[in-house]
Amino acid sequence: MELYPKIHNAMWPGVIGKGVPGAEPVVPFETLLDLTAAAEVDGIKFDGIDLFLCEAHTSIDSTPGDIERLVEKIAAKGLEVGSFVAPIWGGDGGGSAMGSRGERDRFLEQVRKACVIGVQMRELGIRPNGGIRIDSSTSVAEWDAHPEEGTQLIIQTFREAGKIAADHGEHLVAEGEICWGGMHSWREMVKVLEGVGMPDTVGFQADMAHTMLYTLGYNREQDRILPSGYDFFDRSLLDSAYKQVADALRPWTFDLHVAQNDGTVFGSGSHDVTGRHCQVDDPAGKLDVVKHAGFWLRESSGEMNPRIRHICWDGCMFPNSVLEDPETWQKVLAQMIAVRAAHNWTE
Repeated sequence: MELYPKIHNAMWPGVIGKGVPGAEPVVPFETLLDLTAAAEVDGIKFDGIDLFLCEAHTSIDSTPGDIERLVEKIAAKGLEVGSFVAPIWGGDGGGSAMGSRGERDRFLEQVRKACVIGVQMRELGIRPNGGIRIDSSTSVAEWDAHPEEGTQLIIQTFREAGKIAADHGEHLVAEGEICWGGMHSWREMVKVLEGVGMPDTVGFQADMAHTMLYTLGYNREQDRILPSGYDFFDRSLLDSAYKQVADALRPWTFDLHVAQNDGTVFGSGSHDVTGRHCQVDDPAGKLDVVKHAGFWLRESSGEMNPRIRHICWDGCMFPNSVLEDPETWQKVLAQMIAVRAAHNWTE
């Protein structure tokens, strides 16, 4: 009997916001892999990792031989592979999902390349589950200029990407992050997913830190659920608002990023205004991580959501001193174990 959901760690916190002028250096893939493999709490370890297909860690243009060597390295640590982040942004070889035909073709080509790597990893036996993460690769300001036309283009691009994924036996997960146009509110995200109309192939990736911000209406005030000036004193209001978001998006959800958020946002580069991930034990964190994870892992009936085969911790934008501290991953693993202990099933 296998216990689900599996517990994964993300590799992209070592890359996002790193390695650019004025920022900290990239944390090497091998360093994060070793730290993940070494973490252990009461005899329980991480089951796997989720990958960012970027040059600094795992190139989207990796050859089959490159992938074989990577798989050997991961397998030697006793870990599996789950979901990928596909580099669909313009600065990484892709393009806007609501851009010109050329931009959208580049977006689709990055999806295709990620699918090819996904197929190879499945064939090599290291990737039993997981999707390929995408977003609209366009700013909220760009979307705001032509919202209806922009959403229709995003839907068209995601549908074309879905056909590519289906041809490879893969599925796509659109992450609900408030900095991406057409995905920056829970209502707009549902509109896109319904417009694509491929629920078995194009779904949602719920990041707990980002989806909480949907309730506060950042970047889309008219879709706010919590009252203006909400101070988090009455937690029942947060529970009700967060459940409303989860109920709307759970039918589409394949992936869950377990994370903490302090209710604030920040801007960085192409991220207009986006969520600030907190450390798992940050006293300013507003989420009850175990309880609120259950809003995604359980259906409204209380039954488990079997589409989410693994959960992944997302510590994006943490300082290198935090990422490189073994104690960080002990605390994260303990929290992930607590989430699974409260919301699990066996097969």
